[in-house]
Amino acid sequence: MQENVFNNLRVIELAGVLAGPSVGYFFAELGAEVIKIENPKTKGDVTRSWKLKTEDPAQPDSAYYWSVNAFKKTLFLDLSLENDKKRLYELLPSTDILISNFKKGDDKKLGVDYATLSKLCPELIYASINGFGNESPRSAYDLILQAESGFMAMNGAKEGEVLKMPVALIDLLAGHQLKEAILIALINKLKSGKGAHVSVSLFDSAIASLANQATNWLQAAHLPKPLGSLHPNIAPYGEIFESKDHHLFTFAIGSNTQFQALCELIQYRELAADKRFVNNPSRVRNRTELYSILYNYFHALPFEQVYALCAERQIPIGKIRNLKEVF
Repeated sequence: MQENVFNNLRVIELAGVLAGPSVGYFFAELGAEVIKIENPKTKGDVTRSWKLKTEDPAQPDSAYYWSVNAFKKTLFLDLSLENDKKRLYELLPSTDILISNFKKGDDKKLGVDYATLSKLCPELIYASINGFGNESPRSAYDLILQAESGFMAMNGAKEGEVLKMPVALIDLLAGHQLKEAILIALINKLKSGKGAHVSVSLFDSAIASLANQATNWLQAAHLPKPLGSLHPNIAPYGEIFESKDHHLFTFAIGSNTQFQALCELIQYRELAADKRFVNNPSRVRNRTELYSILYNYFHALPFEQVYALCAERQIPIGKIRNLKEVF
């Protein structure tokens, strides 16, 4: 049986809230020893107290905290105290990766910056997350990043107010990018024996994740605005339908072949040859008319029948489920 290389890794996590801890959680799930350092003066990671109204106040930690902190060991150290800092330093020679998310200057003030720690452990991979770049002193909150990176301006109902996403997605995107950087650094370390300092900003991660919405603007001068669940480049894609028995569902029709199959399903084959809907650009231009035709058909059918018909024809359909249904 092949050995799990992650079982031999030690990760120290000096990060709090979501982005950095999600990276530590990734390595803990893979089998690495992850030691989460928390400050006893602040009663640990601030998310321990981020409880819903429905959570038991007698429980010490929130559900939010456990979303990214299972499988870790916790060590309470106040790094402003020399004895506690010394305990951290003693762990470094056997540490492979250190994750941090300090504001500019705080790492140096506490003596846990890369320049200091790499002298104690030259092979250390020091991975840091910040809000707006290494030189910015701004605090990083996912809501602010969603606002300033363009995500909120695109998100929301058509003609409605803009909305943030219900998950701290920018934090998670930055976490994924930092994982990639760490894994690249690990590969280089295996070949060269050298450590590295890798760094990701939430703002850069958000901009890099705009994908087609960015090129829609940069190449086509299309300024994305809230469209609800609709896709600006594809139709029908994201329109919400309701079955006879009041289940909500949506389609992701990305090709002419899928659209032809959808037309066959509703027993309206000639619709696929209609000049208003003959290809994707024409369907995007005339999506409101197309939606009315499709809605009237599917609203007369129970959802299980709709789902079975789509499965039979390999038409991408998704029922809109709440988390009770998901889990």
